[in-house]
Amino acid sequence: MAAGGVGVPASGRGGAGPGAAPAPPAALGCPGGPLLSARHVAHLLFCSMMRSPGRDPAPSDGEEASDSTPLLQGAWPAEGAPVCCSARYNLAVLAFFGFFVLYALRVNLSVALVDMVDSNTTSADNVTSKECAEHSAPVKILRSQTGKRYQWDAETQGWILGSFFYGYIVTQVPGGYIARKVGGKRLLGFGILGTAVFTLFTPIAADFGVGALVVLRALEGLGEGVTFPAMHAMWSSWAPPLERSKLLSISYAGAQLGTVVSLPLSGIICLYMNWTYVFYLFGIVGIIWFILWISLVSDTPETHMRISQYEKEYILSSLRNQLSSQKSVPWVPMLKSLPLWAIVVAHFSYNWTFYTLLTLLPTYMKEILRFNIQENGFLSALPYLGCWLCMILSGQAADNLRAKWNVSTVCVRRVFTLIGMIGPAVFLVAAGFIGCDYSLAVAFLTISTALGGFCSSGFSINHLDIAPSYAGILLGITNTFATIPGMAGPVIAKSLTPGNTIAEWQTVFCIAAAINVFGAIFFTLFAKGEVQNWALSDYHGHRN
Repeated sequence: MAAGGVGVPASGRGGAGPGAAPAPPAALGCPGGPLLSARHVAHLLFCSMMRSPGRDPAPSDGEEASDSTPLLQGAWPAEGAPVCCSARYNLAVLAFFGFFVLYALRVNLSVALVDMVDSNTTSADNVTSKECAEHSAPVKILRSQTGKRYQWDAETQGWILGSFFYGYIVTQVPGGYIARKVGGKRLLGFGILGTAVFTLFTPIAADFGVGALVVLRALEGLGEGVTFPAMHAMWSSWAPPLERSKLLSISYAGAQLGTVVSLPLSGIICLYMNWTYVFYLFGIVGIIWFILWISLVSDTPETHMRISQYEKEYILSSLRNQLSSQKSVPWVPMLKSLPLWAIVVAHFSYNWTFYTLLTLLPTYMKEILRFNIQENGFLSALPYLGCWLCMILSGQAADNLRAKWNVSTVCVRRVFTLIGMIGPAVFLVAAGFIGCDYSLAVAFLTISTALGGFCSSGFSINHLDIAPSYAGILLGITNTFATIPGMAGPVIAKSLTPGNTIAEWQTVFCIAAAINVFGAIFFTLFAKGEVQNWALSDYHGHRN
């Protein structure tokens, strides 16, 4: 879908129907330009009301709207709904901090676990490669010894860290379905609140034993599982099509920055206090965020108390012909939709590499390159800082390409997905084949993770392009498949590296890169950028 220079998208089909926003002056032959006077606005409204509904023939049920047609042949001027202090960007900022908290609550255990476990228990399990020389002398740091230690071997630690995903995978599709029924505000808010409260009880659960901690982490996964589908469901009502990339990249970039901050901060807390405070402090921050979220956010523009009338009309007019009023979910045509499965394959493939690096990068740096990345919080967070920057920049670039350069939506999604998946694959393989060059390895692994941020404006938000009314459900479906790599990828990688040799790790990196390339190609071949017929209200009848 391409966009006109000053118009804001409202539908995936050419032409404006009744109920669509008034077209720009050039489209109707009315006087005026991008900056409209009150007289011109009134004239446009009159022109719109006088247009005949019969002038906009609807495509047949089997015909998709062309991706090369403008999103809307007329809309409120882009200048009419400013960014500053707008309700939609306030929502993006609050969501940003919500996902910041969410990922801080998710990854803090991986840092705290180092201090929770008696080091003598796991020293025998580690196999350090002798192929590379030491890049840094071991640094003995006097850490706080007040926290209780547990006799957990490497396998037990794996169960504790992996238990989160067993809860996370369960609530993906139900989360999207419930968000469509009751709204995403409360579901997302209580999902993060529940995770924060369970985090506060982590030290108590650890005292009860491994079983209690595993159950607690699975419950945290249940809470976090609804968050992304709920947020997608909210953006289906809040994000004008030509601002989707910007708004979603801002909100979801909080996840990467949460990782950047929580990794070194958790280490500092463990160093100067003890590991229990990692869970107490992040849990309290999550509760504070929940109070702000419930107080300041609304499910839709219509129910927002402080939104301007002009911004409300701008958002509603841009989405008018994209949303469905059907009560039931078209499950069969949805699951038979090839564009949906293109997102599934891309999401699964991307997460295979992402989770492999997230869980095993410290191991590779320590056991192969002989540098303890856990002693340097900045280096452990650097790849995710790069990913955060790429997410923000790609969101701006994607929407500018669509709005100012008339590049079709499907083309933008494909290009950004190719950059965000082929790029990481290339640098991941390169990192495995440079041997013991520590500096290049750090640089290549950082670039590999950072380039993945471009996918936030690629397949990651394509759900909203093809079916905005069911975006939460679609994300629940794709994220269910995409959670499998979080459970299986690290286990397979561990089984392929029993001797911790460079050759073994080259195999791990090549497999991840091949999966990434396959996902990128599949998405490029079968992705779509327009609203699918089954996602519209009149799928079984005629368009209005």
